[in-house]
Amino acid sequence: MASLLTIADVAQHTGLTAHTLRYYERAGLIAPVARAPGGQRRYAASDMEWIGFLLRLRETQMPIGQMQAFARLRSEGNATAPERRELLQQHLAQVLATIDAMQQAAQALQAKIAHYEDLEASLCPAPSPPTRKPRKGSKGSTP
Repeated sequence: MASLLTIADVAQHTGLTAHTLRYYERAGLIAPVARAPGGQRRYAASDMEWIGFLLRLRETQMPIGQMQAFARLRSEGNATAPERRELLQQHLAQVLATIDAMQQAAQALQAKIAHYEDLEASLCPAPSPPTRKPRKGSKGSTP
């Protein structure tokens, strides 16, 4: 990866749109990005690492308000490490509770699918084996 990336490069690498990247900057999720002499944004490796972390938070369904709070605390430096840790611990507890609820829901779905498979099997008896007709001219016993 080049040392500085354009907004188009970052969009391609992250899957975010240029509009979303600009929004993240306006919303305070991303610190103001360095600019080229013509005013175009230039993202550094550290920006990419931070955006990657934001994407992980987003994947965990962290509300944007909490993401903003975390970004603000991060911008205040290492003195806010305890608050950031606490925010992440609280969110992790929510994520784990959601995972547990989803696992229970998946088990209920699996049980219901098994029920319908059994019901279908009882409604459609297994086909009987085909009867073989003797070939013409074959020697066989006659009834």
